[in-house]
Amino acid sequence: MLIYSSLLANVGSTPSFIMLIYSSLLYNVTKQIHQHEQENELREQMSGYKRMRRQHQKQLIALENKLKAEMDEHRLKLQKEVETQANNAYIELEKLAKRHTIHCEKEMKTMSSDEKKFQQQIVSQQKKELTTFLDNQKKQYKLCKEKMKEEMNEDHHTTKKEKQERLSKHKENLQHSQAEEEAQVLSQQRVFYDRNCRGCKRKVMIKRHALEQEQIREELNKKKTQKEMEHAMLIRQDESTQELEHRQLKTLQKLRMDLIRLQHQTELENQIEYNNRRERELRRKHVLELRQQPKNLKAMELQIKKQFQDTCKVQTRQYKALRHHQMEVTPKSEHKVVLKALKEEQTRKLAILAEQYEQSINEMMASQALRLDEAQEAECQALRQQLQQEMELLNAYQSKIKMQTEAQHDREQQKLEHKVSLRRAHLEQKIEEELASLQKERTERIKHLLERQEREIDTFDMESLRLGFGNLGALDPPKDDYR
Repeated sequence: MLIYSSLLANVGSTPSFIMLIYSSLLYNVTKQIHQHEQENELREQMSGYKRMRRQHQKQLIALENKLKAEMDEHRLKLQKEVETQANNAYIELEKLAKRHTIHCEKEMKTMSSDEKKFQQQIVSQQKKELTTFLDNQKKQYKLCKEKMKEEMNEDHHTTKKEKQERLSKHKENLQHSQAEEEAQVLSQQRVFYDRNCRGCKRKVMIKRHALEQEQIREELNKKKTQKEMEHAMLIRQDESTQELEHRQLKTLQKLRMDLIRLQHQTELENQIEYNNRRERELRRKHVLELRQQPKNLKAMELQIKKQFQDTCKVQTRQYKALRHHQMEVTPKSEHKVVLKALKEEQTRKLAILAEQYEQSINEMMASQALRLDEAQEAECQALRQQLQQEMELLNAYQSKIKMQTEAQHDREQQKLEHKVSLRRAHLEQKIEEELASLQKERTERIKHLLERQEREIDTFDMESLRLGFGNLGALDPPKDDYR
């Protein structure tokens, strides 16, 4: 306002100059309003960016929570599957143990029954043999007795008493001999019975051992099958978990990249809109300057004209003073000639001033028009460079964000691959250790069973030898390798 007051004091209160001042004030006020609107738009744009980022962050957090819940549900499902598998395996082993117990009891009853039948068969056979033997002895005794009587009847030299004594003695000897033979037969039958019963017991024990071996082999095979099924289930679960982890990571990374693309697209659209607005404002400013230029030129022309008028007034005062001085020093008869000469000189100088005035006006107008064109072109060029730099900075910033996100995704993928590989290695190690432990258990249990059975057979055979039954294992069936 001080500048405008100084101008008013210098050029006066002409209506054109007042309109120029009013136009300048209006231009500045309009410019300030536009600047204020731009600041408001910038603040609103930044607020929009913040809202968008918060919304994107909420979407990512919501997706992460959803994926975490999905993974928790998946792991709970796998845990229940493992527990169900373990319970089913336990139930199957319990059923197998009960079935083995029932089968063993049934087989032992059958073998005990067969043993009793075998004993009964031997006793029955021996009774028949003994009956036949006794019948033969009776027949032989009767034949010998009759033969003795015939011989005695043919002997007429021996007295009856002597014959009777010889017959009694012969009967006594024959009965004693038959009694010894009967006792020998009974002893042989007893030995045969005891040996065959002992052998039958050994066979029963061998059958029981074979049954024990078969049952422990079935139990161990069942455990191996169950363990293999468990390992196959664990591998399948690991593969399904790995598939879910990769799918979840892909989903999360896709959403993150989509949100970044959306944010970059919004930033690019806002930057383009900002560039267009700046260019429109600059064009509007230039149009206003072009509209304002005639008023400015008119004011400057008025200022030059006033300077010309002031110069003319000064020259007029100088001319009057010179004329007054010449009138005083010049004779009256020459006043007319002197006045004419002074008048011509004044006219010539005023014509020169008028020509200089017109030339100043023309040079000023040409200079101001050229200066305005150059200034506007310079502003356009500067704005284009500024907007191009801002666009390049935005593109560089977005490229950096994209590269950082891709690098983050690569790190996440590598981390997941390492996690999956490590977990699979631990699982394979666990499977290997469990199979080794199962094989060790199999070897030890079979070894202990065979050693116990071998001790039982050795003890039984030693007892048989002590009882005088000899080697009862010669007729044993060949042993299978149950290992």
